[in-house]
Amino acid sequence: MSFASRAAIAGIGQTEFSKNSGRSELRLACEAVMAALGDAGLAPRDVDGLATFTMDNNPEIEVARAIGAGPLRFFSRVHYGGGAACGVIMQAAMAVASGAADVVVCYRAMNERSMQRFGIGTTPLAKVATTETAHFGWYVPFGLATPASWVAMQAQRYLHDYGASTEDFGRVSVACRRHAATNPNAWFHRKPITLEEHEASRWIVRPLRLLDCCQESDGAVAVIVTSAERARDLRQPPAVIRAAAQGASADQQMMTSYYRDAIGDLPEMSFVASQLYAQSGVGPRDFQTAVIYDHFTPFVLAQLEAFGFCKRGEAKDFVKGGNIELGGALPVNTHGGQLGEAYIHGMNGIAEGVRQVRGSAVNQIRDVEHVLVTAGTGVPTSAIILGKH
Repeated sequence: MSFASRAAIAGIGQTEFSKNSGRSELRLACEAVMAALGDAGLAPRDVDGLATFTMDNNPEIEVARAIGAGPLRFFSRVHYGGGAACGVIMQAAMAVASGAADVVVCYRAMNERSMQRFGIGTTPLAKVATTETAHFGWYVPFGLATPASWVAMQAQRYLHDYGASTEDFGRVSVACRRHAATNPNAWFHRKPITLEEHEASRWIVRPLRLLDCCQESDGAVAVIVTSAERARDLRQPPAVIRAAAQGASADQQMMTSYYRDAIGDLPEMSFVASQLYAQSGVGPRDFQTAVIYDHFTPFVLAQLEAFGFCKRGEAKDFVKGGNIELGGALPVNTHGGQLGEAYIHGMNGIAEGVRQVRGSAVNQIRDVEHVLVTAGTGVPTSAIILGKH
């Protein structure tokens, strides 16, 4: 029995996106959850399930207690950083479809800029190496200590394999910033960039420039998942979860999968794509827009190829042709993405996917039937397809 199309996102909520929220991550989480419940027309007492990331600092029971929820029948966490973004939606959809829960809140709250700063990287300090941290011993001594440095290795190989250039990366950044410029909720509202500005931005780790790297943000996003049948009778038009999948490829590591056959590609995303298409019965030609996880621009190109929007090595031409911009064949990250709106570990991208299905996005695409939303890349990952009821 498949869970596909049996659950829907009925509510979305978020805080403002900033560089210093001035409040706790628990408060951010509760603000987003209450906003999502209000959007759906539900009350805290209706919530009987919660799902979030292993990296979230807000325990499910504390969020439930703070919002005034009743007993919880379901609570779940998904590992692997941004790869969990659509994974929590999958967990919620399975819980609802199986009857394990009726109303599941998926949330992510973070003071990533003012408190933690993911981008600076850390050296594991465990007194005893674990299987999760031991492999960093092969990379950190050589200076590979940050997410940017890990991705740079794969990006350099991508350039070598497919004859791409850093300008091709820059076109992704330009498109996302252009979309953010018209989004009042985006940090870079009214701040588009040119390709020349991208190429003039400083190197972080070659071949990645500053404008190839996503933001560090404070904020929170929450979504409400319930049955498609129940969602139909709530306050907002439902975004049906047509498909949801997770994927880890052979010889996968945490952003350092340098020992597999083609390190410039994303086989885990190809694996996720095949699952989504099998579940939903749709394919690359059936999407009117997509939210592609853009923590670093090179992985947007690789994802476009993994999901079949263009052939392997041809994403550079697809992007150069303006296809990912408004008016193109596949407008990408119409909210500005993590490069332009905010970096909330991909959860704000899910909210944008819902808005596109509802027809309420700032940069609304006409006649949206299906939206693809992807999660973090370079790690075990996930993705969903959202559609109209």
